[in-house]
Amino acid sequence: MANLSVTVAGVLFKNPVIPASGVFGYGREYEKLFPLSKLGGIATKGTTGQPRPGNPSPRIAEAPAGMLNSVGLQNPGIDAFIANELPNLLQKDTVILANIAGSTIEECVMVAEKLDATDVHMIELNISCPNVKQGGAAFGVHCDSAAAITAAVRRVTSKPLIVKLSPNATSITDIAIAVESAGADAVSLINTLLGMCIDIETARPVLRNNMGGMSGPAIFPLAVRMVYQVSHAVTIPVIGMGGVTSGTDAIEMMMAGASAVQVGAAIFQDPYAPIRIIDEINDWLDAHHITDLRQIIGSVQLW
Repeated sequence: MANLSVTVAGVLFKNPVIPASGVFGYGREYEKLFPLSKLGGIATKGTTGQPRPGNPSPRIAEAPAGMLNSVGLQNPGIDAFIANELPNLLQKDTVILANIAGSTIEECVMVAEKLDATDVHMIELNISCPNVKQGGAAFGVHCDSAAAITAAVRRVTSKPLIVKLSPNATSITDIAIAVESAGADAVSLINTLLGMCIDIETARPVLRNNMGGMSGPAIFPLAVRMVYQVSHAVTIPVIGMGGVTSGTDAIEMMMAGASAVQVGAAIFQDPYAPIRIIDEINDWLDAHHITDLRQIIGSVQLW
């Protein structure tokens, strides 16, 4: 078996596979299926300062080779997360990435400050959610606002800080450079692409929020391209995501420059997807006589 361990922002992961924020909740349902300790890490459900009910239904829709979601950051709030969910997660022998979001910089700062007093391993600052009316992607599509919120959160936490980037920005590489200069220790990308489906019988959008985030295999080539571009624009590690459904997808994204990968929509189709992907990565490495996964990171050679 190859060495699957990777290091991101000074944190050691036993393997590079991380269920993405929003698809895995806080892990309680999935630990009935497999030990969470088998995962490289877990990116928790996006957590805000106060509880949020999320967007009205319908908020999930099928799309060609993927899905649209408009869940809207439904979560119990930071105090409930710290009291009820984090203690359980920290017992699972895996890296915990606390994904945080807010409508204002002040809200994100407050959430990060509370997490800084806990034993959570990393903070993932979401400046890229397209499904909320305030905050979210509003921070992540302009360099100035992306840098400002990153710098503000950086000031109140010593935890390794990952900033989750939006593919809906004009230039995701410019945003990555801006958050690196503001103190980010790593970036994760891509979040969902803004999309829309219309019911032609009613002439209304399928989603009650009208638009939602597109994820799944359809966006994978776009994600690989952006991971490649960003990894060559910054010096900090990149965590890649967007349509990863197999071990070979993960290998491809890591060849593009990702140090680790997050798995999202694939888990809705196959709850065991993260475990299967870990096994498939190892099988591919063994078949190619590669003993250390880190050898492939950024190994793509352009024509």
